[in-house]
Amino acid sequence: MTNLKISNIKIGDKVELVRQFSIEDVTLFSKLSGDINPVHLDENYAKETMFGQRIVHGALLTSMFSTIFANQLPGPGCIYLKSENKFLKPVYLDQLITFRVEVIDILVEKKRVIFKTVAEENQHEYIVGTAELYIPE
Repeated sequence: MTNLKISNIKIGDKVELVRQFSIEDVTLFSKLSGDINPVHLDENYAKETMFGQRIVHGALLTSMFSTIFANQLPGPGCIYLKSENKFLKPVYLDQLITFRVEVIDILVEKKRVIFKTVAEENQHEYIVGTAELYIPE
């Protein structure tokens, strides 16, 4: 049993996590997910794309929101129901990105919390979106 209660969550609550992703992280994610797009794995290929170098998988980046939800806000026991993400800029290997979630709505009767999700660096947004989580108590 967790201490997770919807009554403990307030609009405006926010948490952030700072991460960067190495070649090893991207390679491991590629193996786990099966996403072998060469823009993530092959430097020579990536140099010829509009990005000019390898980029981090979008799904790996957005998984950081799940990390925050499961471990910090709202915390262990929550259920991630849905998300919507817009990718504004590519994230490159070893780039330091801040992932932030903020409570923007609470639907007490449905036991749901709506979050704004953002991934940014130096106040430049790379990913923006929303997420909806179920709070069991």
